Amino acid sequence: MIFKRKQRSSGLTAIVSKLEDAVAARDGDRTGRAFTAVMNGVRSASDAELVSAGPRLAALLPGFPPTGPRPMLAMAAGFCVERGADPAACAEPILGGVHQDLLDALEFAHRWTATGAAQDELPEPDEKNIDDALLARLGADRHEATRLALAWCSVEEWQPPALAVLCRSAEVRRRHASAVLPVCRSLAALERHDLKCLAYALAVLDDEPLIVLHRPTGTGFEVRIGGIGDNFQLHTLLAHVLVGGGHVPGSTPSAESVRLATDPEPAQGRTQTIATGAFELLAPDGERIWNEGLPDDIPMVEGRRLLVLDEPMYQRSWNADRFFPHLPGTAEVTRVLTADESLTWFARTSPANGIRRPS
Repeated sequence: MIFKRKQRSSGLTAIVSKLEDAVAARDGDRTGRAFTAVMNGVRSASDAELVSAGPRLAALLPGFPPTGPRPMLAMAAGFCVERGADPAACAEPILGGVHQDLLDALEFAHRWTATGAAQDELPEPDEKNIDDALLARLGADRHEATRLALAWCSVEEWQPPALAVLCRSAEVRRRHASAVLPVCRSLAALERHDLKCLAYALAVLDDEPLIVLHRPTGTGFEVRIGGIGDNFQLHTLLAHVLVGGGHVPGSTPSAESVRLATDPEPAQGRTQTIATGAFELLAPDGERIWNEGLPDDIPMVEGRRLLVLDEPMYQRSWNADRFFPHLPGTAEVTRVLTADESLTWFARTSPANGIRRPS
């Protein structure tokens, strides 16, 4: 949850109106006072007020001062989504802000690197480091330099509101992921920001067909997946539909681990439920696909994602809670491949690379 609730009355609708008026008038003092009132108001507002306020707060983001606390305004809108506001109605401004701050943070890194010595490291993303010398290094336009520096320091703050809309709407993910995910990964590659949750949410596959080959039995399947946050969850659901469905031999996952992977209602806090691995997950070239990774890591072969399952090298187990509590996963065997089809797909694969098989 983005904010903790406070139990007292709130006139959030009127407060949001004051913020809208102040932003429209470009009145900095009024905007600051109204913004503070909104941040206090959302913590004590009723769910009905929050449902109404969410899209209005999100709509203010494009016009909010770029050097102001825009991520905090986005958090307020994201909190409204957590309490029932329409994620699709809030997504465009929130994810537009995420995208712009990611781009600005990358521009900060580019300018910092271009104007320094080769051994200079990128600074830690902390507003305490923003001083005259840092701003001067970014260029002559102090306002633009300040905007880039603030983006560098605050980009992680966009994750909670982004997750609020991404984890509650497949349509939001389909509409925005292709533009935002590459930029997110480029910034994360600089190893100064922890953007794992944002990257994982943007990479979630929805209504995605897989070709799944089970090497020990030589069988193949078409499996359709959606809403799966990581390969731990994928592993559990593949064991559920393939082993539990009687298609391949092995140990079926517990009913509770399957429920945790698929239940539309998120678990209330962490559980102690343990899931046990049934397979070794492999790419077509024989390289391991890690449980810690994503279904998006499964390579495409002739326009289809192709996953190979082999006997597990050793017994693995993990906590069965899903990566995104509000995002239930799905997996369904849509078709069993014929023997000839399976052979054709197996011909496009290689044995496991450097993975010692159990005796």
